[in-house]
This record gives sequence, structure tokens and C-alpha cells, in this order.
Amino acid sequence: MSSSFSYPDFSNVVVLDNGGGLIKAGLGGERNPSTVLPNCLLRPISSKKWITPPPTTTLPNSDPLDLTSAAVRRPLDRGYLINPDLQREIWAHLFTTLLRVTPSHSSLLLTEPLFTLPSIQRATDELVFEDFNFKSLYVADSPSLAHLYEASRSGPTGRLVSKAQCSLVVDCGFSFTHAAPVFQNFTLNYAVKRIDLGGKALTNYLKELVSYRAVNVMDETFLIDDVKENLCFVSLDVPRDLHIARKTGRDNLYRCTYVLPDGVTHTKGFVKDPEQAKRYLSVPHGDAPSQLEANKKEMDEVTERSENRKREVDFSKNEFDLTNERFLVPEMLFRPADLGMNQAGLAECIVRAVNACHPHLHPVLYESIILTGGSTLFPRFAERLERELRPLVADDYQVNITTQEDPILGLSMRSLDLQGVGGDSSIECLKSRSFLASE
Repeated sequence: MSSSFSYPDFSNVVVLDNGGGLIKAGLGGERNPSTVLPNCLLRPISSKKWITPPPTTTLPNSDPLDLTSAAVRRPLDRGYLINPDLQREIWAHLFTTLLRVTPSHSSLLLTEPLFTLPSIQRATDELVFEDFNFKSLYVADSPSLAHLYEASRSGPTGRLVSKAQCSLVVDCGFSFTHAAPVFQNFTLNYAVKRIDLGGKALTNYLKELVSYRAVNVMDETFLIDDVKENLCFVSLDVPRDLHIARKTGRDNLYRCTYVLPDGVTHTKGFVKDPEQAKRYLSVPHGDAPSQLEANKKEMDEVTERSENRKREVDFSKNEFDLTNERFLVPEMLFRPADLGMNQAGLAECIVRAVNACHPHLHPVLYESIILTGGSTLFPRFAERLERELRPLVADDYQVNITTQEDPILGLSMRSLDLQGVGGDSSIECLKSRSFLASE
């Protein structure tokens, strides 16, 4: 790296959080990313050519794209770039149509997965400089940005992270899950632990369960993604919830119905009765049968409202029911062995990451655990993780788990506001891979 290196004006910086599932992009100085779109090309069954999916921020009045049985091609696999040509096509659409920037007059701040191979780094550099002609490139890893974002926030966790300059970032993303200790804005790579499970694997597992028990949805990636995001939750007591899910009628608090798109009146699936889908919230957190009986009346009222709504629903629509699938799918993050994977669960993964650090850092790391990534959005995720983690941690250590304000957009929000709180220290974490076009 040249000794005369200088950092550009952040107003000319394009920020690109290039995830395996979603791309979050914007310009430096903005509070939120201006564009969020799936990082893929797709081909609907009604089309003969591959198209770029519309941004997730598309106006509600616009006609939704029918993604039923759409074929999908992704440039990233297991978090790493495997198809530069496909990524070039997606980026070209992003820069010219959505962001409307001129790369030759801009610099690029890019997020990169941990432990990226040098050959993949070179392919990325070629995309940035040879294909798009950016002036300079800054590369940052996700845990460092999540740490910086929390350190810049007010509140107990933000003050602790800012003062100790130390945190443990748990990134449950699309392709994998990392437990990464961060010290003074730098990720301690030697202590990072990884689970080869992410949102994509959970979606595929839910596809298999629904296809085996109800209707074949193996080609419905976007549909099952919507099912997972709207109906799945983390169980706090799996044996108890399995017992409840085996019940019939009103006693089964986890049964809910998802309506498939018909391609005529609606091109997206939807939950048939949202109130029925929320009945699991009435189940007490602990083993308290008396409390469950106390909530019986309230749950019966919800069921009665559901029955009244069913009379107004057209039963000719194609639909399927979900019961224990709703909590068995997120359970894989805590019990990968149930999928046949010889890997530790999330709680044990965190303990191993902390134990790989200096003993003086252990209490601070446990006290400043930061959750980021879309898979942490499952209801009760943080509470379940704390319950699993507490028996594995020394009694004199406090365990404090904080979920980011927006686990999906948190990294890009911090990147966009990099010139804010943190100043020069924020830039320090990017120096590991910074290049000028002349180099």
C-alpha cells in the first residue's frame, strides 16, 4: 500500500454491503441504505430470460413480480464469490439504474466475509478496478462494522462497547454463522468460530419438511423464505412445545395456515389468519401448567375469532398447515447435530470463541455480545441463546446479549455513517485491504 495514501471525501463513497442473500447499498453520509435488493438473478416461469429482482423497497402500489417457481442464480455460495461475471451484471444494474453513480468518480467501501481466499480477493479487486474503474477500494469485515455501530450508539451496551473497545459479534447471516471477538476495532481472526448454517440452510430445511408433509415446494425459494420470516420462532422448551404441537383442535396453539399464491388474484403467499399465527405467544416461558390454564380463556377467544374468519375465507385456495416446523427450523442453529452436522451449537460456538481469547477479555466479551444478521430476527432468539449460554459461563461473569436495532441493515448503516462517531478509529479497521486505482 502506498505511503502517500489519502482517504477520499465520504460524499463520493459508494457503500456496498454485498451479502449472500441481500445487497445493501447507498452513499456515504446517508443514515440508511438507499437500495436493498436480492443478490441474485432470477427467471420467472413466465419469462425466458434472467432478470434482476426489484429492490425490497419497491413502492407498495407497484405490481409485484410473480416469483412462483422462479429459477435463481447466485454469484455467492457459502458466503464467497464463485461467479464474478454474474456479480458484475448485478452490480452494473445497481450502480447505473438504482444508485445512478459514476464509478470512475467514486470510491467503494465493500464488506467482505472473514477468511476470504486470496484468489477470491483478487477476483473482487478486478471487478472493482478493471470492470467498474473505481478510484479506490476499502474493504471491511462485518464484525468490525457491527462493533463500531454499537459503540456509536447510546445506551448501556453502547457505552460499554465504546469504553472497553471490546465485544463479541454473533453474525447469523445468509450462508453461515460467525462468533467473532472484536478488540479495538479489529476482529481477532484466530478466535473466530464458524457454524456452516445460515438463513439459506434453514429455508432449504423448511422446504424439505413442507414438501414431505404437505405440498411440494422445493422450487419455491422466495415463498418459503416468506413463510420462515413470518411464522417461525425459537422455542424456549422444545419437549413441551413438541407435546403441544401433537395436540388437535384448539389445544394445538402452534397450528397455522399459509395460503399459496394462485397467480391470478394474488402473486404472493400470505398467512391465512395472523391472529391464529400469534397464539404461540400465549404459551408461558417456563414450565407452568397453571399459567397455561389461566391463559386458556384468552386463547379460546382467539380461536373463536379465527373460526369466524374462516367462514369468510375461500377454501378452494391451495394452502398448507404448519405446526412443529415453526420452531424446529430455527432450532437447527442451536442443535446442528439434528441435521446430521458434526458441529457445535451456537452457545458452545460462542464459548469456544471467548476461550480462544486472553482470559482478561472473557468477562468483557460475555457482557457485550452483539447479535446481527437476519437469522437473529426470530422471536425469542436472544432469550433462548442466553438460557443456553448461562450454564456454560462462570457464575461471576455477567451475560448481556444485545440485538442490533436492525440486524439486516445494521452493517450498512454503520458503513454509510462511517465519518460520524469514531472518526479516525473507524477508518483504522479498513486499512487491512485498501487500494488506489494506480496500485
